This record gives sequence, C-alpha cells and structure tokens, in this order.
Amino acid sequence: MPDDTYRAITAWAEEDRPREKMLLKGRQALSDAELLAILIGSGSKGESAVTLAQRILASVENNLHELGKRSVKDLQRFKGIGEAKAISIAAALELGRRRQLSDLRERPRISGSRDAFQVIAPLLTDLHHEEFWLLLLNKANEVFARERLSTGGMSGTVVDVKLAYKTALDARAAALIAIHNHPSGSLQPSQADVELTRKLRQAGTVLDMPLLDHLIVSERGYYSFADEGTL
Repeated sequence: MPDDTYRAITAWAEEDRPREKMLLKGRQALSDAELLAILIGSGSKGESAVTLAQRILASVENNLHELGKRSVKDLQRFKGIGEAKAISIAAALELGRRRQLSDLRERPRISGSRDAFQVIAPLLTDLHHEEFWLLLLNKANEVFARERLSTGGMSGTVVDVKLAYKTALDARAAALIAIHNHPSGSLQPSQADVELTRKLRQAGTVLDMPLLDHLIVSERGYYSFADEGTL
C-alpha cells in the first residue's frame, strides 16, 4: 500500500515537489532538472521551477558541462531568472567543479592517460580560452601538484619549454605530464602542438625528468600523444 505521506505530494505545487522528494527519497532520486529547480526556488506566472529548469537544460542539450560555461548574464536571459537566481546556479556549478578537484589532496596515482585526464578535466573542459598546465609527479607516479603555465585566447597559448622545466625542477618533480585544452572541442593536435611535444620530450630526456604524456582535452574527451604513439 503506498505511503500516505508520499501520495500527498501529488497535491503540492509542482515547484515544491523536488525539495520534498529529496527529503523522502534522497538526492540521488532527483533528475538534473529537479535539482536545478531547487536552486531556482520558484518559477514565474504560468511556469513552474521544474519547467523553467527543463527549459534551461534544453538550451544546452541537457549537458551540465555546457551549463557550467554559462555566465550569470547568460542565465539571466531566461525569463524567471533574475540576478540572485543566476548567481545561485553559477555558484552551485562551481562548487561541483571544485568538489571534483578536491581528490588531488590524496595524490592520485597515474597509470595511464585516463587517470591524467580525470585529474585535470574539471579545470579545463568548461573554458572558453586555451590554457597550458603541467601535472607534476613524484617517483611513485603520484600527482602532487598542478601548475598553470600560460593562458591564451580561443585559438592558442604560448608555452616556454624552459619555464616548464624550471617549474618542474623547482618542485623537485620526478616526471611531468603536459596538458592543454582546445575550446573548439577539436582533439586533433596542431603542428604547433606536435612541435611543442617534441621539444618538451627532448628537454626531459636531457634533464632526466621524462615527459610521460601530453594531453589535449575538451568537453569531447582527450587526445593522448603517448597512447597514439606520437610522443
């Protein structure tokens, strides 16, 4: 026989149901739209918070990574989303991103390109510009630091090989992994990417501090020079 408390939910206003559903069934039971509706709090005349949340998600093809790229002003373009609600949504998405980053405190061990991608993806996949980062590893192949070396525009960023290895040497790294993003979504390395990888690998050989991989990342995944045999 159905629980009387749960059955009573059908009598509540739609925008109130996600909160009650979370209390009764747990947060894992809620859809993305229902979770977003809780952040929104209330809809507008003729539209519930859930419907508004569904409309916002539909605008990014229900892709939370895409939603994370939206600015406060972008979110305010939706009828029913004022500045306060837009800030709440942006703040929640940023907290989710930072939660993914917190695992680094445990010094994740790198056994392949997938491990390296998971360590850096939360930092780079939502960006509208290029950035170049290093993962610094100890002798146990554990990541103990992430260092951003450069920030560029939509189509590229300048990387100084000498600065890259000075950063690694100063941190007493045993090895490093180079990573940069392609905001366009393309995972195809450019000729400049190939040349940079060659220079980094050569410098690592001379300094006995190997370049283990160079990843190109985007919201579509990643390209690994090591996996592709082009390192």
